[in-house]
Amino acid sequence: MFDKKTVREIDVKEKKVLVRVDYNVPLDDKLSITDDTRIRLSLPTIEYLRGKNAKIILMSHLGRPKGKPEDRFRLDPA
Repeated sequence: MFDKKTVREIDVKEKKVLVRVDYNVPLDDKLSITDDTRIRLSLPTIEYLRGKNAKIILMSHLGRPKGKPEDRFRLDPA
């Protein structure tokens, strides 16, 4: 069986770290975030990596654009 390690179990000091985050957050008609829970839940990991001087690359998505770019699915609000 495959055992997943947490970020705290590997050496991330001063390394580039790709972090998959779930920022698929609900937006209102003005593209303002209505519930930032998912963003707030990622902060402990991001802060831990910052404390290790890691270069952090966040990867996420927003919505389901059906194969072509749509401005309403941009991650700018997040």
